[in-house]
Amino acid sequence: MKYRSLIAFFLAIFLGFLTACSSSPTAGNDALSYDDIRGSGLANNCPEISESSLDSIKIATGQSYQLKELCLEPKTFLVKRSPRIKRQNSQFELTKPLTRESFTLDQVSGSLKADSNGMLTFSEQGGFDFQPVTVQLPDGERVPLLFTIKGLVAQNQDSSGRLSTSSRLVGTFDVPPYRTSSFIDPKGRGLSMGYDAAVGLPVNADSEEYARPNTKVFDIDQGTISLQINRVNQATGEVAGLFESAQPSDTDFGSKEVMDVKIQGHFYGRIEPETI
Repeated sequence: MKYRSLIAFFLAIFLGFLTACSSSPTAGNDALSYDDIRGSGLANNCPEISESSLDSIKIATGQSYQLKELCLEPKTFLVKRSPRIKRQNSQFELTKPLTRESFTLDQVSGSLKADSNGMLTFSEQGGFDFQPVTVQLPDGERVPLLFTIKGLVAQNQDSSGRLSTSSRLVGTFDVPPYRTSSFIDPKGRGLSMGYDAAVGLPVNADSEEYARPNTKVFDIDQGTISLQINRVNQATGEVAGLFESAQPSDTDFGSKEVMDVKIQGHFYGRIEPETI
């Protein structure tokens, strides 16, 4: 009886400890179940660095590094379009994202190297590096775009050979069309399939009004991005900060006028030396 009471006592303490841990308000996202995350928007959030210092991460010359788990979380989408009144100047307007909270770029990785002059170069190699997004202007006009950093090559703006809270990586990337070449529009026209034209013989059949929607083109444009680091954790190799990206909107294979899009938000990444 004595041993049974001791066993029951220790079991009660152990179960009480488990209950207290499971109900802890400081539990991280890793402790959440699928049902807790579904529909909450948490899957669209990038990781954050809880602690930061004035330390920096040294990128040794001749050593190859990987920038892993790069995550870009947009906070605002701004669109610049031609003014309705000629006397007005074009300006960026704040938009409302219509895409559900699934437009974060995540698990992006690439090489990070330093040359003999201390200049750092990041070359994007793969990951979830694009997301189709649709935003709405204040007057109700909707603008589709492909938020991406495909083929990004970015360099730091100093020659210190380090990544610190004052480092800024700037570079260019490719912006493919919003849709693939096999897409067919509502009138049955497409780039690689479908009709060449979806109208009869109007009076001005050769005008730009009819030629642009009928003649599909698959152009790859370019965008620019600036990654401003403001948090560094030297012990874990983590970096985080703010980004601003500028890229064109989608043109529906050349049938619509392009608009300039500015995207601002937070980013996170982790640096690791490459092992042979």
